[in-house]
Amino acid sequence: MSTDAISPNRRAAFAVPKADKLGVIILLLAIVGIVLPFVIVRPNRIVVGEGLMIGQSLPLLEAALLYLLIGAGTVVALLRSKSLLRLLVSLVVVAALAIFVGRSATFLTPVGDTFARVSPGAGMWVLLFAFALVAADALIRLRLGPLPRVGVLLAVIAAVALILWSGVWDDLSILKEYSNRAEAFWREARTHVSLAFGSLIAATIIGVPLGVLCYQRVGVRATILNVLNIVQTIPSIALFGLLIAPLAWIAATIPGASEIGISGIGFAPAIVALFGYSLLPIVANTVIGLVGVQFAVKDAAKGMGMTERQVLYAVELPLAFPVILTGIRIVLVQNIGLATIAALIGGGGFGVFVFQGIGQTAMDLVLLGAVPTVALSFVAAVVLDAAVELVSARRGSRA
Repeated sequence: MSTDAISPNRRAAFAVPKADKLGVIILLLAIVGIVLPFVIVRPNRIVVGEGLMIGQSLPLLEAALLYLLIGAGTVVALLRSKSLLRLLVSLVVVAALAIFVGRSATFLTPVGDTFARVSPGAGMWVLLFAFALVAADALIRLRLGPLPRVGVLLAVIAAVALILWSGVWDDLSILKEYSNRAEAFWREARTHVSLAFGSLIAATIIGVPLGVLCYQRVGVRATILNVLNIVQTIPSIALFGLLIAPLAWIAATIPGASEIGISGIGFAPAIVALFGYSLLPIVANTVIGLVGVQFAVKDAAKGMGMTERQVLYAVELPLAFPVILTGIRIVLVQNIGLATIAALIGGGGFGVFVFQGIGQTAMDLVLLGAVPTVALSFVAAVVLDAAVELVSARRGSRA
């Protein structure tokens, strides 16, 4: 029987599923992740540890189950499967990695040994990155709206909170570092949030009116934006250093300045520097948003008898708001990261743990500062992206 006689339905039945392009990358990452150590075991927090593979880190049945889940997740990622299936399977694998890395710490830590440390190894991080990438790709393919995306974020936060509450991670070294510094951790967390949000609020209060001025006075626009561009190009550490002398002079010369917290080092120069970095995105986005308002809309508003001020506040600024909000999103994510550097001048924040960990060659202490910083940036980006889309959609429906 010739192949030409085979019906199209039977050909489809015998067709080999095509590989997904991203799935090929995930396959390579999964292989690398399995080859690299799953956890690092150290007799104490600062010595060089020993890397152990999945099979050495867990009891036999648990190791076999984790290998099976990784294999199944890799196959689903490799084949062109439905986006919802890819999302669910990748989330299951990510959850399994999170749970089993905690189980491995419990399995490997001797009973009663308070000095031993078990940390996630390079293999764990590579596998986590690979399947988080699959989940992110699936979310993009599903084209979820802003509120469902926020819902997924809340579900992930709830899952992490549940794992923390269950005690699965209690024997991991990063949680042991936290237990020794719980009070300091929350104090620095409040400082970090104050730096990021305080500088953002100040920059918004100053930057939006400054952007309106640049929009209305074309002659000063280039000067203001060029000055802000120069501030933006100064390296963060250098800017923190440049602010020490003038703020110290203000604290020593102006009565009452030191009483309200102004000093050459500490919180004051950190928030001033972050404020300086925040101005350009907000001012520039305000100008871009206002310039982007259609002339016909402004002309119609004037035709209705509105004054220039009324057109600005009732028409132009509301229509430009999604673009302004995009600038605020950029600033918040940027400042959450930059606030880490403030610890170098005594400004506090999560950078305290990062730089203490580097100085003590204690990488788990570095993670205690780095992980919440990354998590805060990610949450801020998702929430504000959703807010921008909601505001843009409302603006479109009104138009």
